[in-house]
Amino acid sequence: MQSYLGTAVAALAAAAVALLLVEVGHRTSRRLGRRSVLLTELTEHAHRPIQVAATVLAVQLAVRFTTLYAVGSPWRQAVLHGLVLAVIAGAAWLLAALLIVVEDTALARFRVDVPNNRQARRVRTQVVLLRRLTIAVIVVLAVGVMLMTFPAVSGVGAGVLTSAGVVGVVAALAAQSLLGNVFAGLQLAFSDAVRLDDVVVVEGEWGRIEELTLSYVVVQIWDDRRLILPTSYFTSTPFQNWTRTEAAVLGTAEFDLDWAVPVQAMREELRRVCEGTELWDGRVCVLQVTDATGGMIKVRALVSAADAGSLWDLRCLVREHLAAWVRDQRPTALPRMRAEVGDASGPLPWQAVQPRRPARRRADTEVPDDARVFGGSDDGEARSEVFVGPDDHADARR
Repeated sequence: MQSYLGTAVAALAAAAVALLLVEVGHRTSRRLGRRSVLLTELTEHAHRPIQVAATVLAVQLAVRFTTLYAVGSPWRQAVLHGLVLAVIAGAAWLLAALLIVVEDTALARFRVDVPNNRQARRVRTQVVLLRRLTIAVIVVLAVGVMLMTFPAVSGVGAGVLTSAGVVGVVAALAAQSLLGNVFAGLQLAFSDAVRLDDVVVVEGEWGRIEELTLSYVVVQIWDDRRLILPTSYFTSTPFQNWTRTEAAVLGTAEFDLDWAVPVQAMREELRRVCEGTELWDGRVCVLQVTDATGGMIKVRALVSAADAGSLWDLRCLVREHLAAWVRDQRPTALPRMRAEVGDASGPLPWQAVQPRRPARRRADTEVPDDARVFGGSDDGEARSEVFVGPDDHADARR
């Protein structure tokens, strides 16, 4: 009886000492963590796993060395076996927490709340997917090690760790879709095709990548709905990524107007609209006639913004303002249908007399900057190089 009581007292004392040491270390790291990101993350995420792992290990050692009087007894083997399982579980929890601390420390160096955050979003996507994968691997390894502590099922534990062939056969027969999504998630993380916070257009919906896991991707649509797609969708189906290279994007607002519209005056009005709003980033403000068939002309306003949300609001602003400008200032430019009744023998003067053609004037070769997409400004010249190439420009000059 005294031996049992001594074992219990020793176990309690060992647990108390372990908790005391962990608490002292926790308070010290929290005080020093004000100047260290690593210590701050360690204090927040690893305190509880360290407490559990240290306490269980201390109790296991205390019971092992204070029960030598009962070597070979079934109750001692059962207690020690249970404590060993608890130590393995606590160690796995601690290892996962330490990996999360390291990953969060690495992420702290990359800010995503800045305008040019492409590199930060890329690193964040890769780290998040690696975190999920490493935690899954740690859980599988911990379960395998725990199974190997049972003599009767040690072969099962070894199989969990080493039977890659069996796992491959089972996966090929029953988990093709799941493994396909897992590999697709890893491919997305390291191919840089899509990242967290990227603005994409999928299934006709415009939204932002909110969550990216090994099996599915959550797209937050502009009206706060969520579109959930398997990761394999993004490796097998074309989609639009508006922020793959940078957040700044271009957008259009198109108008079907009468031939009487004064294009240059409308171009100047577009410039005034863009310069009067903070939504415009100052790069592109161009108005062009892109089509002239069917009795009307199509006028396209091309504008730029720093991000997709600002571009949407800017396009709506341009569309509303120019529509009101045409209605109030140039009503003759509103779309209309024309019909001619009669022929050249009619009584109207304009039907009998052929109109004289005005003398042809040589067109002015200087085109305003806001009438050109490919040229006229630094941004336009850069776009021209992308779609034409420097060699073609050299040939044109010759």
